[in-house]
Amino acid sequence: MARKYFGTDGVRGLVGEAPITPDFVMRLGYAAGTVLAKGAKSSSGRPVVLIGKDTRISGYMLEAALEAGFSAAGVDSMLAGPMPTPAIAYLTRALRLQAGVVISASHNPFQDNGIKFFSAHGTKLPDAVELEIEEAIDQPMGCVPSEKLGRATRLRDAQGRYIEFCKSTFPNELDLRGLKIVVDSAHGAAYNIAPHVFHELGAEVVSIGASPDGFNINAGVGATAPKALSEAVVANKADLGIALDGDADRLIMVDASGRVYNGDELLYLMVRDRMSTGPVAGAVGTLMTNMALEVAFKQMGVGFARAKVGDRYVLEVMQERGWLFGGESSGHLLALDKHTTGDGIVSALQVLSALRRSNKSLAECCSELKLYPQTLINKRVTPGFDWTKDGALVAEKEAVERELGESGRVLIRASGTEPLIRVMVEAKEADVAENMARRLADKLAA
Repeated sequence: MARKYFGTDGVRGLVGEAPITPDFVMRLGYAAGTVLAKGAKSSSGRPVVLIGKDTRISGYMLEAALEAGFSAAGVDSMLAGPMPTPAIAYLTRALRLQAGVVISASHNPFQDNGIKFFSAHGTKLPDAVELEIEEAIDQPMGCVPSEKLGRATRLRDAQGRYIEFCKSTFPNELDLRGLKIVVDSAHGAAYNIAPHVFHELGAEVVSIGASPDGFNINAGVGATAPKALSEAVVANKADLGIALDGDADRLIMVDASGRVYNGDELLYLMVRDRMSTGPVAGAVGTLMTNMALEVAFKQMGVGFARAKVGDRYVLEVMQERGWLFGGESSGHLLALDKHTTGDGIVSALQVLSALRRSNKSLAECCSELKLYPQTLINKRVTPGFDWTKDGALVAEKEAVERELGESGRVLIRASGTEPLIRVMVEAKEADVAENMARRLADKLAA
């Protein structure tokens, strides 16, 4: 059964248009409260959920709507304020709460926003639970008696608790002294957290993208716009650069020369480092993961599997196979022995610990992995557009695949968070990948 409101990462859209409207979000809060808190009780006698948000101006409005919906369902809300998505996952689990909720549209511009949920275990909700919430949304909204209404409280020192957790994932015998690191927080949820983590571990930190005003989240900074980080690293003569996205669950890194390293390269580095302490059974990528990483893992004796695009699906395959590592090219990286979900800060600390242990640079650690050229073109379409019914595009895709043979691959998919069709071609030669991707995109445009 297809989900009506939930995409690959919660409910997301343009603020003021369905479903990101105050009335819908209030009903969503009520529906989620009734589903997630069944039979759960706290010391107050009511279930408790934790609500965090990023730095978008619309967060204030949506937070109030969610709180109202939870209250009507008899659920207490604990407000954390601006916090990274993985921080809410951690705090929900650490405080033994019934659920965590994040108000964020991740890497999208400020005009968008969304709602994503975490279970009591700090993991993304499975599709079946999201379907149950959707069914409840479409039912008339009720309200518990006044004496059973939920309350809202502020969680004290949420940032400090999370900073200490992040630091705990870095080896006690190591530190970051002597390193100069540029940290780009994308004017997002980690603006007052990420710089402190790396500074408290000993690094000299240059902070950029740390002046949110409600409107500038992800605007020309962060993991989706790494040029700003590259320029800052070179200008400040730094050793490394770390870029997060608006809700800090993605990581992109830059070396001293300004060269950008994506999620595939960082996952390779993390797995290789762990192999120095013992065998690694396998790692999970997605349909977008570069073929070179799959080949490299095979040569290393590490199993590899592809999941659908979306870190929730990467996690599902990891759990099915009992593997600890997984990630996406976009920078969502998972190390389940450190956290239950993708975490940009924690992932950066795993990379930094690998560099410290090896006493090598980022470039040296990734030198043996040569990524195949990929060209990705995003084409905006009307919501609900089904590319598989576009005869011209399907025919062109078949023709391109015949020409590529075993020297490359084609992937066309609809975005789970935006009305986009993503066309990706991977080939051994960059010009071949680009030309074929444009051929496909031109057919779609027509």
